[in-house]
Amino acid sequence: MDENQTQCCSYSRNSNYLSYNKRIVFVRRPGANNFPSADCFRCEDCLAPNRLDVGNGQCIVRTLFLSVDPAQRCRMNKSTGVDYLAPYEIGELVDGLEGIGIIEMVSPNSAFKVGDLVTSIGRLWPWSRLFVADQVDLVRVTLPPGFSPSIILSCVGLSGLTALLGIQKKAEIDRTRPQTFVVSGAAGSCGSLAGQRLIFVYFRMAKNSAIGTECVAMDIVLIARLYGCTKVIGICGSDQKCAVLLNEWGFNGAINYKQESVVDRLHKLAPEGVDIYFDNVGGFVSDAVISLMSEGGRIVLCGQIAVYNTDLPNPPPLPEKTAQIIAERKIKREKFIVLQYKDDIDTSVAQLSAWLQEKKLKSRETVYEGLERAPEAVVDLLNGCNIGKMIVKVDDS
Repeated sequence: MDENQTQCCSYSRNSNYLSYNKRIVFVRRPGANNFPSADCFRCEDCLAPNRLDVGNGQCIVRTLFLSVDPAQRCRMNKSTGVDYLAPYEIGELVDGLEGIGIIEMVSPNSAFKVGDLVTSIGRLWPWSRLFVADQVDLVRVTLPPGFSPSIILSCVGLSGLTALLGIQKKAEIDRTRPQTFVVSGAAGSCGSLAGQRLIFVYFRMAKNSAIGTECVAMDIVLIARLYGCTKVIGICGSDQKCAVLLNEWGFNGAINYKQESVVDRLHKLAPEGVDIYFDNVGGFVSDAVISLMSEGGRIVLCGQIAVYNTDLPNPPPLPEKTAQIIAERKIKREKFIVLQYKDDIDTSVAQLSAWLQEKKLKSRETVYEGLERAPEAVVDLLNGCNIGKMIVKVDDS
């Protein structure tokens, strides 16, 4: 950066914002078949970037919130098992799938201005309080009045997009007959939105209007009966989460897989069988659901958190019996990655944002305060301690 560019940088409104920095570094692999602990990471003080670090087309971002996601467990191994995420390297800065921050310094002729709220859909977000970013990697966010910036991570960002596009592109909902939809990991960010989103697929098609993106508490039973979906059933890991699914998020049924037989309970809730399964977990839960699926059913393969602590490919091979059921019943099982649909992201974000302002959906967040608690948040997410989106609050807005 030359002297003129340095002098023309736009500065933060508050110099204290740029006075210190901290980051999360990856220091130890847990082993492919072991459960990670917080000491796999280290929070450390580091130098804050300044105007000399900002080149053309760059800016300094101050992180407000970080998204914590199950896929980060895969990155703790030497191989992630997938071709779209690289493993963490020992001693290097950790990054995550998504974050929200504020622009604190920009280079001349920037598309952004100081104070802009930004995110990074499709780009990794450094787990650092302050960092230098290329402007092409950032997306300006307009926050609806009355909402915390964290709502972008819990509803409008990758979680919301995964739920919305996963159902639109892979679920193949048949509105001409009753349909039963099951989602595992239902009390997580994507699972909760997927279950609620299903209701609005019918509502939008029937009314031919744009509806909402927060996470909604409409009468799911009424909407399901009027627009074709007889049941939306969620599977999660505690009675508290089941209560949230039923009482706050409008699911027709909920199953605590830790306390009851998934097969027995699901058979009682859906004796007619399962038409669509939004799979966030894999493992024995998915085997149980698949055993009760109807002929011609659809599986949206979104995540496999149950096997992230094992040395298996992603997705792992199915048990012989489960594979046989899929083949005999002509069940379609397709892997879904939201970034395969980049051309749909802008439209989907706009739709989700409109829904958010109309308060059509309900979201729940589990928020850990302070960047130093990010390692704890990763471990607790993998232990199922969250309800809704797991988020780390790094700084005040």
